[in-house]
Amino acid sequence: MSTLQIILNVAVLLVFVGILYFMNKKHVKFSNRVFTGLGLGIALGLGLHLIYGIDSEILAKTTSWYNIIGTGYVKLLQMVAMPLVFISILIAFTKMKVGKNFGKMAALILAILIGTTAVSAAVGILSATVFDLDASQIMQGDAETERGAYIEEKTSGLAAPDLPTQIIELFPANPFLDLTGARSTSTIAVVIFSAFLGFAYLRVARKDEAMGATIKKGLDAIYALVMGVVTIVLRLTPYGILAIMARTVATSDFGAIYNLGKFVIASYAALFIVLIVHLLILTLSGLNPFTYLKKSAETLLFAFTSRSSAGTLPMNIKTQTGRLGVPEGIANFSGSFGLSIGQNGCAGVYPAMLAIMIAPTVGINPLDPVFIITVIAVVAISSFGVAGVGGGATFAAILVLSALDLPVALAGILISVEPLIDMGRTALNVSGSMTAGVTTARVTKELDTDMYNNKELGAQVSDL
Repeated sequence: MSTLQIILNVAVLLVFVGILYFMNKKHVKFSNRVFTGLGLGIALGLGLHLIYGIDSEILAKTTSWYNIIGTGYVKLLQMVAMPLVFISILIAFTKMKVGKNFGKMAALILAILIGTTAVSAAVGILSATVFDLDASQIMQGDAETERGAYIEEKTSGLAAPDLPTQIIELFPANPFLDLTGARSTSTIAVVIFSAFLGFAYLRVARKDEAMGATIKKGLDAIYALVMGVVTIVLRLTPYGILAIMARTVATSDFGAIYNLGKFVIASYAALFIVLIVHLLILTLSGLNPFTYLKKSAETLLFAFTSRSSAGTLPMNIKTQTGRLGVPEGIANFSGSFGLSIGQNGCAGVYPAMLAIMIAPTVGINPLDPVFIITVIAVVAISSFGVAGVGGGATFAAILVLSALDLPVALAGILISVEPLIDMGRTALNVSGSMTAGVTTARVTKELDTDMYNNKELGAQVSDL
């Protein structure tokens, strides 16, 4: 009987996939298909949750099959992320402007990413204070206890790396290893390696124009091939969101969400305020923030459902270049840097909130100005090298708590609602990197304002 139920559950998903495919054949707008996939996924997930409950073996086996579409789609996006970063940054150097303005562009992007992370930390502290969050208020269950014990075991005897060590970790000792994404700092390492190759190209082109033209032609061909793969993968977005959302809703512990409701609300209040900060930055740059929201909605929605900044990178870059008018070089740098530096949600809001929540448990006054300033500084510094994949926020929290000499085992106290909070954090991470790209392009006078202000969405994310 259970096998038949699993088959029926998978069949329902396939029916919904068929609906989205039919909409595609009828040339329904890409954005409408994305939101339809979201709605169908929520409905399917709720149905499975109500029928089976999260502890059901049938549900576990059903979601394993759903992962073929959902997790498979995210893996395909991660597959193209590193090649896209590598070739896109190289291509940017062939356009010369990036070579001339590289230092200013990179400095601006980093300043915005790290600056907004510091602001995010301050907002996280404010939210935790206003909502009177205290780690001792949380009734830890088996999941939290096991998570805490695991973190404590893995971090026992380890000290948080200092800033020089973190900076050294960004350099690519083995660029071929980093192209596999083996390290949390691999993306930045690939950016650095690509930049070196880019500067080398500029030297070759100055000394031998014919050789430079040959290299450029080869890079253009590789870029066209990689972007072709990216386009094919992005066309699967509605199906990926459908499966991811169905699994997420079906396996969510609504009881834990209810019991920890104050913490969830406080987290989303902080995330929303930081999003307002992003819009304020764009407004001060002379841009319409509502235009930004409209054109980035699909990308932020995918980041929200997938919980993967790295998986969202291709959509991030194509949204900046095809809708927001950001040059390819700036878009690729901001998107790539944003994967490992200055993640506003995972490396900014979350660790700061945890630090304020945990401080009273060890006798520290969380409202002490010196402690607050220390938390903000540590969060900003520790935001270097946070992985843009699931679990990055916990890693960032461990770094911050360790640097502040707070019990790292408590980094897992919100494990029951981690997926729900992580969705918002990931969307904010991606928004932060896009804001850095748009603002940098505006400041350097390289933004295509006609494209940005166009009332239409511009090029579809998937080039459909």
